[in-house]
Amino acid sequence: MRRSFAFKCTLLVIGWLLVAIAAVQIPARTFWPAAFVALTLPVALGLNLAAALYWLLRNWRVAALPALVAVLTWPHFQRGLAVHPLHLAGAAPKATAGQRVRVLSANVRIFNVYPQLREKDPASPDKMIRWVASNPADVICLQEFYNEPRPSRHDGRLFQSVDRIGEQTGRQVFLSRTLTNSIGAEFGMAIFSRFPIVRRGTITFDKLTQNHAMFADLRLPSGDTIRVFNFHLQSMSMDEKDIVDSYSSKAGLKAKGLGLLRRFKRGMVARSVQMDTLMRRFEKSPYPLLLCADLNDLPYSYSYDQLADHFQNAWATVGTGVGSTYNGALPFVRIDNQFVGPQWVVDDFRVHYEVPYSDHFPTTAEYRLK
Repeated sequence: MRRSFAFKCTLLVIGWLLVAIAAVQIPARTFWPAAFVALTLPVALGLNLAAALYWLLRNWRVAALPALVAVLTWPHFQRGLAVHPLHLAGAAPKATAGQRVRVLSANVRIFNVYPQLREKDPASPDKMIRWVASNPADVICLQEFYNEPRPSRHDGRLFQSVDRIGEQTGRQVFLSRTLTNSIGAEFGMAIFSRFPIVRRGTITFDKLTQNHAMFADLRLPSGDTIRVFNFHLQSMSMDEKDIVDSYSSKAGLKAKGLGLLRRFKRGMVARSVQMDTLMRRFEKSPYPLLLCADLNDLPYSYSYDQLADHFQNAWATVGTGVGSTYNGALPFVRIDNQFVGPQWVVDDFRVHYEVPYSDHFPTTAEYRLK
């Protein structure tokens, strides 16, 4: 009787897992409840592994079913919890041939230009810009970028970030401006490159906001041309405190929960539309692609799934662990990613937890063009 009940539970878990995988592939713009089902995928994956272990101790013949499902769904498991112990130990073989490209991607939160963003560390803007500028990366992609073309009366040359990261380090710059304020300060995104930029462009989602995409074609020393995309998908528009309050008590859930769900739904719908727009652009690229993004979405989402189906995620390829990139109270949140096409070999990928100046941790990677 107990075994019969356990077997039925195993079948239910497998069914749940398959439904969740199918839900990941459904854009929220066509059926938004699927996005919430997709978020349960890591739980289903974990329970299926637990079922496989349980039946290995009880009946190896029955264990073959959840074990086979675990093998077939392993790529989905790797999306949220990568396992590459050889890379972690530095023992994995690295490619020796091919043009090497080092990449840095970071959401820099406008370099904490506003006083309330630098209350904990008043020197954080200078520290952040210095760290980015001194990084050995060949290509730097920055989201939520901020630049003051002229010295400020209060901050001097502190926020002349285009000059400090670009011209002073020998990098070319493509700045995609979304706003220029009354003092001439520029907001947007930026790509810096030690390689010549031979073409550039901006992709808007309905209208030009901080959530948009940009690309630059770079000519490598090998003579190859690559296309780098830097994009920032629709923000969740949810305050971290509201999220924490919603699950900390029943009163908080009642007061905050419904509003958070509505905003979460709107964000998921917008990101599914934006991702479909970008995928059409990616398909038209004549060059090997390298993608840097603040997805504002988890690895078990439609946006991530579309990218993972066509590109290599750098963390899932060589990382070990969750690889969380959000610097806040919400744990295990990886929303900042780098992806590359099949023409690339991923040698290394790191999340820089030692650089806590923004609400996102920077990521760096090393690639080789095959």
